[in-house]
Amino acid sequence: MTTPLIPCTQCQAMLTPDQRVCPRCHALQPTRESIGTGVTIDRGDARLVVDARLGEGGMGVVWRAWVFRAPGTPGAGAAEPVALKVLRPQAMAQPGARELFLREAEALRRLSHPNVVGFHDLFEHDGCLVLSIEHVDGETLETIVARHIARAHLRGGHGLPAMPLLRAWYYFQQLLGALAAIHALGIVHRDVKPSNVLVRLDGLVKLGDFGIARFADGPVTAATHELAPGTGAYMSPEQVLSRPLDGRSDLYSAATVLYEMLAGRTPFVADQGEFSVRRAQVEAPPPPIRTYLPQAPPIVDTLFARALAKDPAARFESAIEMGDAFRSALGMPDTPEWRAQADIAFAARTILNTHGPESGVTDEQTRLTTLREFVAHGYKTMGMGSL
Repeated sequence: MTTPLIPCTQCQAMLTPDQRVCPRCHALQPTRESIGTGVTIDRGDARLVVDARLGEGGMGVVWRAWVFRAPGTPGAGAAEPVALKVLRPQAMAQPGARELFLREAEALRRLSHPNVVGFHDLFEHDGCLVLSIEHVDGETLETIVARHIARAHLRGGHGLPAMPLLRAWYYFQQLLGALAAIHALGIVHRDVKPSNVLVRLDGLVKLGDFGIARFADGPVTAATHELAPGTGAYMSPEQVLSRPLDGRSDLYSAATVLYEMLAGRTPFVADQGEFSVRRAQVEAPPPPIRTYLPQAPPIVDTLFARALAKDPAARFESAIEMGDAFRSALGMPDTPEWRAQADIAFAARTILNTHGPESGVTDEQTRLTTLREFVAHGYKTMGMGSL
């Protein structure tokens, strides 16, 4: 693909989109966005029409776009929303930024789970890398937790400090299902936190933002080791110390998310800055959750002590094991949807180990597809109003 050239705003010399300073006249070039509202991107069998900006970060912007498929192709005749994560040209010049972006695309490409944001396409447009993923119509778990905490404050300290147990378990079991599946495929997310958990309007949870995910079969690079270590309040002790990670690090982060949903705060609050909370992650024992949620049975303190243990060997071995322990302790129902999460992880691991990711369709893959549809349907119809 040929990189388009853009004229310098001062001397009209032709520059590539990632050149911020003109080499001829040394004029600083304005930030240019080749993707914006109203832009149409031709993908051959479909057209993407960019609609609205959904958010942005240091390296890129997320847009909502609509897919119009060519006549005669599956899905033609109906527009479908997607999210476009766009890596800016100037961000591509940062060491490792492109690698992290491509790593996220590869992680999502490998995954197909009802509780993980879906992958559509990866392409380049006018010097920008674009990742097309599932558009989630809803809000982040961070927003939902904040709303429950605000309601608790309005009650003046009477009642629960944050989210009801049944609702917290409803979100938590879906997050654990996603983690069970990605761990079965040898992927460690490394940034599990409420802002990376999306909740659709129908209640289906989607784990997203695999930008710093690490593959068990991939080498440790400067980009994955240094650029984005995680988020302090949710990082495991081994992550803070830059030690080797496996799925138990994600489970530590997930337990922190559950702790926050129930207690209205994370175990370690950064009142004195980021350094203090990271030091506490490594050195301080987590406060018993019954300090903030006295209604919880005493065994819950024991479970959180294990889930938030400093030594990974002392924690739960798998997402399903941890989920079963908390479900039983909290008195939550053992639903078919939750049991199917374990079946999905087992089926994914079986396919990966026996057939390899590039093999053809097998009976196990057909069963896996059926399980995914069962889980998605079950959580969408469980009845959020009763939670």
